[in-house]
Amino acid sequence: MEALPPLVYSTQAIRAADRRAIEVLGIPGHTLMTRAGEAALTAMRSQWPLARRILVLCGPGNNGGDGFVVARFARAAGLEIVVAAPLGMPTRGDAQRAADDWRAAGGTVMPWTAALLERVDLVVDALLGTGLDRPVGRELAEVITAVNAAGRPVVSLDLPTGLDGDRGRVLGVAIRAALTVSFISLKPGFFMAAGPELVGRLVCDELDVPAGAFDGAQPVLRRITERDLRALLPRRSRTAHKGVNGRVLMIGGGPGMPGAIRLAAEAALRVGAGLVTVATSPVHAAAIAAIRPEIICLGVDSPAQLTDAFEAADIIAVGPGLGRSRPQPCRLASPRQRALVVRMASTRKSAS
Repeated sequence: MEALPPLVYSTQAIRAADRRAIEVLGIPGHTLMTRAGEAALTAMRSQWPLARRILVLCGPGNNGGDGFVVARFARAAGLEIVVAAPLGMPTRGDAQRAADDWRAAGGTVMPWTAALLERVDLVVDALLGTGLDRPVGRELAEVITAVNAAGRPVVSLDLPTGLDGDRGRVLGVAIRAALTVSFISLKPGFFMAAGPELVGRLVCDELDVPAGAFDGAQPVLRRITERDLRALLPRRSRTAHKGVNGRVLMIGGGPGMPGAIRLAAEAALRVGAGLVTVATSPVHAAAIAAIRPEIICLGVDSPAQLTDAFEAADIIAVGPGLGRSRPQPCRLASPRQRALVVRMASTRKSAS
C-alpha cells in the first residue's frame, strides 16, 4: 500500500474500471477480491496489532465477498473471527465463492444480534459497497445504529456503509469508521459533506489494477499532494532572510474584533511570507503582538499612519474584522500605492 493517489474518480467510473480489469485486461474477479481482502487485513493489523477478536459483518454482494476473504485470512493468521450476515448470504458470483471458501476453511456464519458487538475488539464493515443510491432500509439502519453505539473501532471496506460514495451524503444513517480501506480508487464522497467525518483514517489500495482500466474516464477531483505544495513553495536559499520573502500588509480588526486579522496574519506567516504587518485598532495592537510576536503590529486610528506601511508592502489585504464603520478618506500618495490597491481590488473581483 502506498500514499493516497492524487486522482479521484466517480463510483461509476470505478465500477467500469473494475469491469474492464476483469473483462478486457483479464484479471479474474476472484483475484481482485482476494487482493482486496489482503489489503484490508494488512491495514487493519497495522493500525490495531493487538486486536484479537474481530466481528466481520458481510453483505450479500461483492462488498460482503471482500469481508469473507478478510475473515478467512484473519482466521488463518490466528485471530478469533466471528462472521454475521445481517442482510443474507451472497448467492452468486465471486461473492458466493468467497463465502464458500470461508465455510470450506472451517468458518461459520452466526445469526446477527447486537450482542455480538459486546465481545469483540474490532468490527469490519463489509455490508454494502458503492452501489447504494437510496436511504438504507430499516433492518440495515438498525444494524448500523447498533455498530455506531457499540464503541468498537470499525474498519469499512471500500467505503462506510450508508455513505454516498459520490457526494458524501448520509443515506439515512451511516457507519462511522475509524479506518476506511478503499479499493482501486478513492471515492469523491470521502472528501465532501459528511464524508471526512465518517471515513476515519483513509487508505487506498489500487489492487494492481493498471491505469489503463480508466481509459476514457475523467477524474472528478484531483488531490493537492505534498509534491504540489513543494512546487508552490520551493526551497529557499540558505542565505535567505525575512526581508526577501515577501512583505504583507493586512488591514483590519476594528474595535472588539481582533481575531480575524490575527488569524489571517498567522496564515500568511505559515505559507511563507517573510514580514507580516497588521494595521489594526490601537486597542488590539498590544494583544496581537503579545500572542504572536512574529507579527508586526501597528495601532492606527487615521489613514495618514498607513503611508510608510503602504510603501513597504508587496501585497495588501484589507478586511478581516474591519467592521462596518464609515471609512475615513485615505489619499494614496504614490503611483506604487495606487497600483497595489488597484491590483488587489481587481484580483478580489475576478475571484468572486
